[in-house]
Amino acid sequence: MVRPAYPTVVGGPVFTERTSVGLDVHARSVAAAAIDGVTGELFQTKLPPGNDRILEWVRGVPGPVAVAYEAGPTGFGLHRTLTAAGVRCVVAAPSKLQRPSGDRVKTDARDAVHLARLLRLDEITPVSIPTADQEAARDLVRAREDCRGDLMRARHRVSKLLLRHGLVYDGGAAWTGKHDRWLTQQHLAGAASRAALDAGYETVLQAKARRDRLDRAITDLAADSEFTPVVRRLGCLRGVSTLTGFALAVEIGDWARFTGNSIGSFVGLVPSEFSSGQSRVQGPITKTGNGHARRLLVEAAWHHQPQYRVGAVLRARWELASAAARARGDLGNRRLHDRWVRFGQRRKRHTIANIAVARELAGWCWSLAVMDD
Repeated sequence: MVRPAYPTVVGGPVFTERTSVGLDVHARSVAAAAIDGVTGELFQTKLPPGNDRILEWVRGVPGPVAVAYEAGPTGFGLHRTLTAAGVRCVVAAPSKLQRPSGDRVKTDARDAVHLARLLRLDEITPVSIPTADQEAARDLVRAREDCRGDLMRARHRVSKLLLRHGLVYDGGAAWTGKHDRWLTQQHLAGAASRAALDAGYETVLQAKARRDRLDRAITDLAADSEFTPVVRRLGCLRGVSTLTGFALAVEIGDWARFTGNSIGSFVGLVPSEFSSGQSRVQGPITKTGNGHARRLLVEAAWHHQPQYRVGAVLRARWELASAAARARGDLGNRRLHDRWVRFGQRRKRHTIANIAVARELAGWCWSLAVMDD
């Protein structure tokens, strides 16, 4: 009897390549493992970093070959190199990898073998691979997010320094022009304290200037890029400004891979659940998936609490979108505000109500993003 080259299971997944390769990729080393489906032979090695060196080793194992590695800080350059060379490559979602509960030994070599076996069984959940331009736009958005955090921490340090000296601003909202003038008039006793205040305030100004430059870069890119149609449609919803819409567009990427129900799970806005038999217990939201997109949706959901009206800012965004997008955005705005009203009538805590509104807002964003212009 002739042994089949590529074993298959009736009704199950089919692995079409001869050799499955698992790579445990790190900045300075790569553990590689290849399983030959014909002979059952296992090839293992440790490679230096470099996509060309990895490709050279992959070409040396019996082909055709499929490769898998985990998504991580090394990015998607290896995927693009292998794909351009005609090698099928799967980038695995680390949180979805199956691992036996009794496996207590973790090494790079074992991880590579584990990936190769899961790839052969088609048991790997892949991540969506952005293009080089999409990844660059995502880097820009995340740089702005980091800058926002730096600015917030710098402001907190200044305000807490003043609080320790008994100085508290009570002239309205903080970090406005009036507040800045008040800050420049404060003179602490002692040269060391004054130097600390000057350094803290200078850090605030530098972070704010850096954030404003990134805001302008994002606004320019949102006005003329592949994301422009999606950003303009998302802008029909309250709380979704150009910056928010662009960030959602680049973080979600391919909206078509979701549905109105599943996108809430992707951003971690669905309740956790522990159910067995007749018992069903739901807990806090899962907070899995894309945390940046989740924060943006939660912040945007608060804008739907006040009475709905179409102001000058929202109308200006509507002018950039199609009539169908404006109609759907108006319907979504009314629906989300009604949800807030009903939650208020039921005396729901605002934080819990806002999460529910944010979960539905994600669905409305999806419906606008997948629309045809």
